[in-house]
Amino acid sequence: MSPLDTLWLVLLGPALGALINGLWPQRLRGRVTHGVIACVAAGFAFVVAILQHIALGASGQEIVRASYFTWIQAGNLTVDFALRLDPLSSVMCLTVTGVGFLIHVYSLGYMAHDRDYVRFFTNMNLFLTAMLILVTASNLPLMFVGWEGVGLCSYLLIGFWHRRESASRAGFKAFAVNRIGDAGFLVAMFWCWKVFATLEFHEIFERLELATAVDVRWITLLLFVGATGKSAQLPLYVWLPDAMEGPTPVSALIHAATMVTAGVYLVVRMHPLFHHPESAGVLVAWVGALTAIFAATIAVGQRDIKRVLAYSTVSQLGYMFLAAGIGAYVAAIFHLVTHAFFKACLFLGSGSVIHACHEEQDIMNMGGLKDKMRTTHWTFLAATLAIAGVFPLAGFFSKDEILAHAFQANRGLYVIGIACALLTAFYMGRVLFLTFYSGRRMRDQAWEKVHESPPSMTFALVVLAVLAVFGGLLGLPAGLGLPHFLAGYLAPLLPDAHGAAHMPARLELALMGISLALAIGGLFAAASLFRVRGAQGEERLRKALGGVHTLLANKWYVDEVYAAVVVSPLSRLAQAVSDRFDPRVVDGLVNGVAAAVGWGSERQTRTQTGRIRDYVLVILTGAFLLVLGLIALGR
Repeated sequence: MSPLDTLWLVLLGPALGALINGLWPQRLRGRVTHGVIACVAAGFAFVVAILQHIALGASGQEIVRASYFTWIQAGNLTVDFALRLDPLSSVMCLTVTGVGFLIHVYSLGYMAHDRDYVRFFTNMNLFLTAMLILVTASNLPLMFVGWEGVGLCSYLLIGFWHRRESASRAGFKAFAVNRIGDAGFLVAMFWCWKVFATLEFHEIFERLELATAVDVRWITLLLFVGATGKSAQLPLYVWLPDAMEGPTPVSALIHAATMVTAGVYLVVRMHPLFHHPESAGVLVAWVGALTAIFAATIAVGQRDIKRVLAYSTVSQLGYMFLAAGIGAYVAAIFHLVTHAFFKACLFLGSGSVIHACHEEQDIMNMGGLKDKMRTTHWTFLAATLAIAGVFPLAGFFSKDEILAHAFQANRGLYVIGIACALLTAFYMGRVLFLTFYSGRRMRDQAWEKVHESPPSMTFALVVLAVLAVFGGLLGLPAGLGLPHFLAGYLAPLLPDAHGAAHMPARLELALMGISLALAIGGLFAAASLFRVRGAQGEERLRKALGGVHTLLANKWYVDEVYAAVVVSPLSRLAQAVSDRFDPRVVDGLVNGVAAAVGWGSERQTRTQTGRIRDYVLVILTGAFLLVLGLIALGR
């Protein structure tokens, strides 16, 4: 049997893992067994994704669709539970399951002593299942099931340590903010049904001529609203930094390969609509660019190692939307894949540092860790150089491709892109040097206990670091005559698969040189400030930036503005409704009905006198009225 005949197998492993760990936790021996089951489930999905990828290439088919049963039947609306495998969904499955499997393995060591070990791995497998449904769905409703599934799992995992109020609040914040985006997705789906009379992807794309310019503009705008919520773009990015309240493996899974990439995948999946001249593509590009530079500035002022990486994720997602908005869909997916490698490595590396430093997350209380945590240091260094865009690591090639497309499409977007590249190199260099270099800044007792992480954690770090170093080989510059394997693979599906080949070689080399110079310049500036000086360098940065540093450290006060403009008025409104409208109107109406019934019943009892003559009088009166009525009808 060909792997293409059983597309559902990629969902089977993590779904079974979640069921086994979730339903029979007491029947399994030992805590480790639960973690092993979860890892085997994720590994099984990765193996199936590899086999399906190979089978799809060997079959010569561009799209394989399998419908298993009719899921929704209402009038003219028919929605099948159908899965779709094509080059795009295959790449996403490989990325999600591969990086997800490594994060599961890492979690064996990181969560070994947590009291809710079983619940953690149950939710992790459930998260993986939801994400795989999202990327393999053949229609919008089934994609929405996966979309909501990852939203639910993010709530469960961000608030995993629910006994901490900050974690509970962060989980709720993620859930609430994502509902705003999800509303846009839903309305876009309804609009698609109104225009195309179908919700299947291939049928929508075949009927594009039925859509007017207004339809295309609003559908793409509403889909992008959904994407901004899930992928943390302006103005709905505020939930993602707070998601750091969850365990570090959760941060890596959400930020690297699963939930936050869902919005990028949605835009690329619906690229026939976004490629339309009347679509919201220009808005997508500008929101992505502004998000990238805005989040990068905030990262410069953060001291929590995970929050720096969180704002870095928001910034890198902005790069992806910039690419998707200008039609560089292959570049967006390429950066999505390489970002999964180096950002997962960075998050897991930060978790290794936090684990070794007894839950310390402030980089100003670290320093000098490179000699005590050699494996973590070298892997973190490799991932830092990759995200900074240093040649020849993965981030250099994927980021350069986006900047090259931006240079051709809009010089304003290109300028923002290179400014963001400079800031990225600087703030990641700052984290690297303050954490692993400069003088140690922790107490002697804590320093003596610092140690390298267990093999289950360092194994995942090493594999991800290797991918961060060599992942760029997937997309070498086509303009220089080099093989762009990812573009060739996605060519049957995405319109810009070989777009980069049209750029003159000299121009592409010049743009690559500018990008590399900025990356090295940002790292050099960080090294000169922090490699030796440490805390003194941070003080010099604070003085140089002045009041701007206060704004950056406080995240431009966006959360405070949202609290004052949105949260506080709504809270006061809700309190007013609770104190006045609810008791006076709602309760008053209910109590009024009850009082009216009571009053009527009390009046009715007065007619029951117990005297026969009264009852005879009523009967005769009724009979008389009945006869009069019959006579009137007879006339």
